[in-house]
Amino acid sequence: MNEQDIFPAKETHKLVLNYQVILFDLDGTLTDPKIGITKSVQYALAKFNINEPDLDKLIPFIGPPLVESFQEFYSLSRTEADVAVTYYREYFTQSGMYENAVYPGIKEMLAKLVDAGKKLIIATSKPTIFSEKILEYFGMTSFFKVIVGSNLDGSRIHKTEIIDYILSDIPHIARESIVMVGDRKHDIIGAQNNGIDSIAVSYGYGGLEELQQAGPTFIISSVNDLEQLFTRK
Repeated sequence: MNEQDIFPAKETHKLVLNYQVILFDLDGTLTDPKIGITKSVQYALAKFNINEPDLDKLIPFIGPPLVESFQEFYSLSRTEADVAVTYYREYFTQSGMYENAVYPGIKEMLAKLVDAGKKLIIATSKPTIFSEKILEYFGMTSFFKVIVGSNLDGSRIHKTEIIDYILSDIPHIARESIVMVGDRKHDIIGAQNNGIDSIAVSYGYGGLEELQQAGPTFIISSVNDLEQLFTRK
């Protein structure tokens, strides 16, 4: 990894990192959930007689709170969006959560970070119960001290709330020792709102332009570069 492989938004020289706690987003950061999420959204939209054959058009649903995405992208009312989330979960719990894949190199990177004594935590807008099942399915549960997501009742869906909840449980750890890793602007904004650094990964679903505009501490383009950033001496 060369310095030009990193797009630092704040400090060009900050290449030796001493983060003790690393918060990881799940979808688009550790796993590629495109098929499962987009098919679940497609299923939910069909219940409203909305036919969307192109799964690529549903990629924007990956990352943000679902109830807000149904309103933003398909103009559903809040009540309709809540119902759409229920339909979404019908497909997701049966098939969608398993139509997913761990990005190459992720497990190896997580193992090295754990061996180095880092505390790893999941911070995702996906409901905690689904996140736990996905991590268990892929044999990744043991890497994480805590798995924190949203609640099934629609509360704690924003990344700012999720990170705040996590930080409230580790008040003894200095915030400069904590970093959020994610692929969407919501991860970066949530970190900023809580006074911690952020690493944006452009291999996910946010896109480089979105991430640059959000202003993360670093932007990383591959899993390998992310691992090297954490382990560089």
